[in-house]
Amino acid sequence: MRVFTIHAKGGERPRTRLVREGFSFWAFLFGPLWLLWHGLWLALLGYLVAAVAIAFIPDPWEGFAGLALQLLFGFHARDLERWTLRRRGFAPEGVVAARDEDEAVLRAVRARPWLARGVAA
Repeated sequence: MRVFTIHAKGGERPRTRLVREGFSFWAFLFGPLWLLWHGLWLALLGYLVAAVAIAFIPDPWEGFAGLALQLLFGFHARDLERWTLRRRGFAPEGVVAARDEDEAVLRAVRARPWLARGVAA
């Protein structure tokens, strides 16, 4: 079972987003590209600042610091996604556990029918 957090935004165009919990393998492998794909611009700026700072670390430690950055990013990528959603006006609405995202959407809508208006957005 996977765990997803539900984030909803009201207004004239209500929208609902699901964010999966846990380690993000794709964010670990392709950090900046993953950030661009998800539109996390401020997180991308922070990532680039950290990567430039790591470039100034002496040679034997630079590789370890880069690996540490990627591991931390893999573990916290979903948190950065939730942080960005909160900044964009999405409110956390709850947590749902399901086998995949489709089942999570069904469970979320069954528990809170008003979320159905923004799920497809």
